Amino acid sequence: MARLTGTRPPAARRWGCAATAFLLLLLTVQAAQKADLSGDATAATINHSLTLLQRLQELLQNGNSSDSVLRVRTAASDEAKVFHTHQLLLSLQSEVFEGLLRNQSVVTLHEPPETAALFEKFIRYLYCGGVSLLLHQAIPLHQLASKYRVWGLQRGVADYMRSHLASESNQGHVVGWYHYAARIGDTALQESCLQFLAWNLSSVLSSAEWASVSVELLLLLLERSDLVLHSELELYTAVEAWLARRQPEDAVAERVLRAIRYPMIAPSQLFRLQTQSAVLVRHYSAVQDLLFQAFQFHAASPLHFAKYFDVNCSMFLPRNYLAPSWGSQWVINNPARDDRSTSFQTQLGPSSHDSGKRVTWNVLFSPRWLPVSLRPVYSDSVSSAIQPVRIEDGRPRLVVTPATSSPDFAGVSFQKTVLVGVRQQGRIFVKHAYSFHQSSDETADFLAHADLQKRTSEYLIDNALHLHIIIKPVYHSLIKVKK
Repeated sequence: MARLTGTRPPAARRWGCAATAFLLLLLTVQAAQKADLSGDATAATINHSLTLLQRLQELLQNGNSSDSVLRVRTAASDEAKVFHTHQLLLSLQSEVFEGLLRNQSVVTLHEPPETAALFEKFIRYLYCGGVSLLLHQAIPLHQLASKYRVWGLQRGVADYMRSHLASESNQGHVVGWYHYAARIGDTALQESCLQFLAWNLSSVLSSAEWASVSVELLLLLLERSDLVLHSELELYTAVEAWLARRQPEDAVAERVLRAIRYPMIAPSQLFRLQTQSAVLVRHYSAVQDLLFQAFQFHAASPLHFAKYFDVNCSMFLPRNYLAPSWGSQWVINNPARDDRSTSFQTQLGPSSHDSGKRVTWNVLFSPRWLPVSLRPVYSDSVSSAIQPVRIEDGRPRLVVTPATSSPDFAGVSFQKTVLVGVRQQGRIFVKHAYSFHQSSDETADFLAHADLQKRTSEYLIDNALHLHIIIKPVYHSLIKVKK
């Protein structure tokens, strides 16, 4: 809350004239930039807007002709930060300041230490329309922009956060940004953070910020099938460490443990967890049915198992595992040059019954594939002109097909996921993921917005396209057994 601690100084009238002059100058500069020059070769625009911004900075720094004072206090200090400001400039940017300064000239504001530390930066934005910030300053600056209803700054900081999810930081920041977005109801930022965490989970699991994940966020992550990580065992190990550190209530711990997809873990590893995992030993009764079902899944053929159990649930759906048995990495150098192809093998399915069975996959990449509608049409008629086809009319295409068909494929369909790695702030992470099922050998929107001709394209790392192709076997029942 702000309170009145003084009266309006005599300088207000002088500042009113000066501020009006500044405002008119701003409008004049903008009008000059938008003027219609009518094609006159002698016309030119004189733009001194940078000089004007410099003058405004000096106005704030020196407090010349100030007609209002902001006193910023924190509970941790008896001293207040004092800012000699100008009512018109604050009111132009913030309706909150407009209301606070309508009938008073000295206002005391109470801020927590983290926002008080950035208040000078915040006020400077109100004068100059620009601000520089670091990762750890994003949340408190967004809080100031939201509190004082400076909507342009609020949107700018939110955009900064969405575009800096991959930035390197000592303690991590994406988890904290997600929690903040959830608290204030910013669904766009919340979804951006959640998607980044899902597609880059392996790096999060090994970072300091994993311990700060809330129960709600952990459960949201565990229910997703698009998590990108090495294996389900890696996820269990990280969850075990989280439970040991956080020590939640038994009901929460059991709900978390039941979200692990135990059929995706090999029987030998499940046996080891039963005896060596302190968390699993403690909560064994809560997951005993899932472990027993996982052992049954590995012991029987998938077709036989599907006769008696519902396999159309998330427990039997693989996530995006990076282990070699689930797919292959493919680095395409100079991808705009020509078509490329490769092949690799995956296991038929996660069941131990199929552990010795392999599927060979052929992959074709074309940087400039043309749909039928855009291909040239040839005609015997002399009057028919062939429309020229430009390189840019084509689009990247990726086709993934099994090399052979096999009776073993009965009861199994394959979901293909293609991850695209990009580099941002010197760090490689997954920014794009494309998924398509057995009924289709390709995805229609693959790299739809990528310009592979440019070496500076965000999709390229050192002029190479970094892909990771994952094959996810999905079981389904052929015969329904009456229960």
